Amino acid sequence: MTVRTDGTVIRGWDITGSLDVYANDVTIIDSRITSTNWWGVNLRPGHRGLRVLHSTVTAIPGKGPDNGGEDYAVSNMGTSSVEVGWCDISVFGNALSMGQGHIHDNYVHDIVPFRNAGGEWQHTDAVISGGGNKGSLIIRHNTLLNPVAVDRGASASIGLFADTGHVSHTVIDGNLLAGGAYSLYGGGDGATGITVTNNVFSTRYHRNAGGYGAVAAWNADGSGNVWRGNRFTDGTPISPEPDR
Repeated sequence: MTVRTDGTVIRGWDITGSLDVYANDVTIIDSRITSTNWWGVNLRPGHRGLRVLHSTVTAIPGKGPDNGGEDYAVSNMGTSSVEVGWCDISVFGNALSMGQGHIHDNYVHDIVPFRNAGGEWQHTDAVISGGGNKGSLIIRHNTLLNPVAVDRGASASIGLFADTGHVSHTVIDGNLLAGGAYSLYGGGDGATGITVTNNVFSTRYHRNAGGYGAVAAWNADGSGNVWRGNRFTDGTPISPEPDR
């Protein structure tokens, strides 16, 4: 379904398919989306103000266009923040994909691995940002679980990657993280304005939260970067190793 009317409210729908949004200030609330497309909800470039609230976004394993896989539950290709709150999200490989947005109070779980159209295991992340964002990204009070095995493409629970530019203006606060190669990739060299506070790193999948450790690519010397109050579930503090 393509949405082209500004201010559209989709409330209480049970959708078999996906939403492609070419409009401003669209709200999806109290709904269920079961997709077999590349995404569940996608905001197109040049548009703003998307909100996905109190909804379930899921997919059918093996039925997607990426060699059977589905890539994004909510994707922000737009020009401003996207809000995703109080949602239940599962199956998609890179569940919440955005460089700017407000991601809060969500449950991301049961990510399903798949080999992509190139025949490689698709990298999986509960939240992924490619960097280069002009606005801010706030990730707060979520449960973000990536149960995928490292040898089947697991990347992170939260992956801040400098794929399209430096990572900046990001708050990661009060989340429960588990799984991935590392549970958190912190943006790497050049990352600035990254605040990581009061997060709990669970050992439910790996003894160090991620297969290789809790955190990687943390730029301790970056301007405005703050690491404080982060710990394992038993209370042991986590201190990231310097980025190399």
